[in-house]
Amino acid sequence: MKIIQNVLIIVLSSVLLIACNGESNKKIEEQNNSSKEIVENLKNVEVQIKGMTCEIGCARLIQSKLYKTGGVKFAKVSFEDSLGMITYDLNRVSESKIKDVIQKAGGGDLYTVVDIKEVQEFSKAQ
Repeated sequence: MKIIQNVLIIVLSSVLLIACNGESNKKIEEQNNSSKEIVENLKNVEVQIKGMTCEIGCARLIQSKLYKTGGVKFAKVSFEDSLGMITYDLNRVSESKIKDVIQKAGGGDLYTVVDIKEVQEFSKAQ
């Protein structure tokens, strides 16, 4: 009798797990479908950055922080030109957030965003 009870418990547990997992997958699929409906709204900006002292440490640090920001699709930071070229999705990140990420990249006291301007194409070669 104990063996039958144990088998029934295992079978019922398996059925519940499968049923719950099916519902979970259904919800994930619905979320994926709804997120596909949102069209990317990309914007290119050139950002003048003051305070960089080198290519490897400063420019690459800022570029790395930008790429880790959700919604940033492209980022290239040039120490030589004191310029950041950024493409981002307006639906996911704001211009003020991008400015904040740059200014906080070195602990908050190294880099300053001097100017941000929207461009159709970047002035420098990517």
